[in-house]
Amino acid sequence: MTDLIGDIHGHADKLEALLVKLGYTNNNGCYSHPERKVLFVGDYIDRGPQIIKTLEIVKSMVDNGHAIALMGNHEYNALCFHIQEREGGHLRKHLIKNIIQHYETLKQFQNRQQEYEFYLEWFKTLPLFHETGSFRAVHACWDIKSIAYLQTVLVNNRLNDSLIYDSVARGSALYNALDIILKGKEIKMPAGFSFTDKDGTLRRKARIRWWEDPSHTTYSKIIIEPLEQVPELAIDNTALKDKSFYEPANIPVFFGHYWLKGMPELFKPNICCLDYSVAKRGHLVAYRFDGEMWLDEKKFLFV
Repeated sequence: MTDLIGDIHGHADKLEALLVKLGYTNNNGCYSHPERKVLFVGDYIDRGPQIIKTLEIVKSMVDNGHAIALMGNHEYNALCFHIQEREGGHLRKHLIKNIIQHYETLKQFQNRQQEYEFYLEWFKTLPLFHETGSFRAVHACWDIKSIAYLQTVLVNNRLNDSLIYDSVARGSALYNALDIILKGKEIKMPAGFSFTDKDGTLRRKARIRWWEDPSHTTYSKIIIEPLEQVPELAIDNTALKDKSFYEPANIPVFFGHYWLKGMPELFKPNICCLDYSVAKRGHLVAYRFDGEMWLDEKKFLFV
């Protein structure tokens, strides 16, 4: 009996409204339900106007046993943005695009450095994925190989300082696994094709539907974002290094990350994305899970 909630990005008012709609009550600053528990799929910070309040709500629920909070790519990025390299600089470079991504978080923690560092330490306690006998949850992509590898190196499915340092080494097994589960799988666009993402960045790679078999399909059908300029071309066999996908027979998997638009809907009976762009005037979405093998769109709730 778990309520899974998508990316919040500092929209505490929407979070409180959704928790009330789900039947949670605020008792002495902590939301709880007599029979249910929340699982947050990550991305609590950046973009929104109430980042500190969002963190207070989520952390309080976790501390009191009423929620599990996973790490999202924004929490991971914040850690790398803050942690200094051993030879100087930071693990995540202070480039303009990176500063802009973290701007709202940094601004809202202005003159609250100690509190900011307190939450950064808390981020390290967040597991990267969660699995029970009846469902799985991850921020962006449940890739069987990546999860299996991470289970051999993480500490209780969590990062520590040493692993965070090692994780920024491009091309390493740790870097590749974290990149996939926190950001998703990508495909290189056909020659001559590119697109501009939601932040105005020019992209030549696009995120793919990692639950679809890429062997016999086209670029337009495998890419998550609805891009008009994507051609109906068969995928080049060299464009994807890994052709594995999340099988229809696997238990349900829940995730966020992808900035979907419109009304919540299921991609497949065992595939549920919960990110519907609350930070872009979309919905904050939850799914009420009660152990069913096949998910039901009637069990979405949102504000």
